[in-house]
Amino acid sequence: MQDTNRDHARIDPPSGPPSASPRAGTPEAMAPLCSVFRRSLKAQNLKYTPERAAILDAIIERDTVFEADDLIQDLRDRGFRVSKATVYRTIKLLQEAGIITQALFDSRQSYYRLIYGKEPRDYIVCMKTGRVIEFTDPELQRVRERICREHGWEPVAHRFQIYAISPEGAATPTDVDVDEDPGSSADA
Repeated sequence: MQDTNRDHARIDPPSGPPSASPRAGTPEAMAPLCSVFRRSLKAQNLKYTPERAAILDAIIERDTVFEADDLIQDLRDRGFRVSKATVYRTIKLLQEAGIITQALFDSRQSYYRLIYGKEPRDYIVCMKTGRVIEFTDPELQRVRERICREHGWEPVAHRFQIYAISPEGAATPTDVDVDEDPGSSADA
């Protein structure tokens, strides 16, 4: 369990079968990701700088969603002098390379997660407490495959988020944030 936002989100570890993909942070996962990122940068006439390498390394070592500000703090704690602008630009480049994706749980904060070489991860988000449970379900993957096949498409990835009220949220007297539109961030 890891707090990704000290004010409102708590990510519980995934449930379900473990991924057959290389574990994040291992040399098997790192080498292909570096190569993919280098190729993507080269195609845009950009360089694979030490700062970009440090950012990618810090992301690979994480096995859950993260906020850009937490990533910046992690890098600074490791002694890297990296600007906020560099981190945000690198996050954008990593998204374009298909290495990370944005995971939106609410309208207040953007979260990101490593997707390259990983099994899909899905989420249940409590609308009252902000608690997030990460899970995997092979049935959802089969549904994705079937729907894409029916339409003649090739599935690449998916994102599935359920918005609900947790038992802890049901016990609290606060109302659900009505100004948030959770459905706008959930695409499967």
